[in-house]
Amino acid sequence: MRNCKSALLLRRLLTLEKSSYGCRRLTSFSTNPLIDDPDNLVVVEGKASSRTAILNRPSSLNALNTSMVARLQKLYKKWEDDPDIGFVVLKGGSRAFSAGGDIVSLYNLIKEGKLEDCKEFFWTIYGFIYFLGTYMKPHVALLNGITMGGGAGISIPGTFRVATDKTIFATPETLIGFHPDAGASFYLSHLPGYLGEYLALTGDKLNGVEMLSCGLATHFSSIMKLPLVEEQLGNLVTDDPSVVETSLGNHGDTVLPDQASVVQRIELLDKCFSHDTIEEIIESLENEAAKTNDPFCMSTLKKLKEAAPLSLKVSLRSIREGRFQTLDQCLIREYRMSLQGISGKITGDFREGVRAKLVDKDFAPKWDPPSLEHVSRDMVDQYFAPLSAFEPELELPVKQREAFT
Repeated sequence: MRNCKSALLLRRLLTLEKSSYGCRRLTSFSTNPLIDDPDNLVVVEGKASSRTAILNRPSSLNALNTSMVARLQKLYKKWEDDPDIGFVVLKGGSRAFSAGGDIVSLYNLIKEGKLEDCKEFFWTIYGFIYFLGTYMKPHVALLNGITMGGGAGISIPGTFRVATDKTIFATPETLIGFHPDAGASFYLSHLPGYLGEYLALTGDKLNGVEMLSCGLATHFSSIMKLPLVEEQLGNLVTDDPSVVETSLGNHGDTVLPDQASVVQRIELLDKCFSHDTIEEIIESLENEAAKTNDPFCMSTLKKLKEAAPLSLKVSLRSIREGRFQTLDQCLIREYRMSLQGISGKITGDFREGVRAKLVDKDFAPKWDPPSLEHVSRDMVDQYFAPLSAFEPELELPVKQREAFT
């Protein structure tokens, strides 16, 4: 099979050098809820010259755990090295693509003091995201249904993303006392205007049409056409991204976002979310709401007030830094931030947010610090500081696989 075309190779390193990287201590399969039988969690379908990986945890909306991601990494490496496989497809096996990381299991591990198991999860998923972002073959993610957090992370860095009329995208981490991670500080920061700041801070949802409009998706097909999209992909014998792209376009729909959509409000977002601090963003929204009585401004203010104050400040800085960093730099920084977020040394907001939203479901988190004025500069700085000498930084194979910018 001939080599990939230059359009893809511009984003992929030409070296197929094998390397083992990012090896943390593997945790016990019997005691870690983030690890279970990997073969059943990712099902494989073989096609003419492609392979399809199907996320298969329907009871948890395909929430990602360590085993799932490790299996994806193993499969993708094998397929990349196989000259008979031209491209790879990833989809969810239920009504969701993926609801993101299995944060309830992370919550339980933190309660039990098993932070090493949590670190193993972040190490594994961030490593896979980098691998996907430097993948040598065309990659198609079929984003039908819920696509949130880590689910977006394991799809958006790939070549093609197909949204449908059932797609729901969000990065809702500030609402659980965390920060948009899994590469979100890279891809959100590259959206039009200050849309990325808006999505990161509010956790607001986008539908499939909006994803296409802002560039998070490359194609849109109605759910009724999705079987035809998959059938045509399955019949292709190619490793040429332009051929795959043409196939996706054959059953694509021309769609435009609703006039009330947030992607139609870029001018307002630029005016309000371009400020340097959360306090200035809120003040700008309040001024707009007072002048115009715009329900959108009032709804946005409500979302910001529901989020963890420390998470807001950390997330804003993360997006701003991501705008000037490569994918690997974003992932290495996010790994530091995530370890800080689960450690409980600065705040217990992540544990409290998951408890309130997903465990006890009282929807009344008690954030600490409780307000923006109680968030010190030092608190935010600690999230971005290098890890201690006793804690390894995230290792990515940047010499073997060049990150795109």
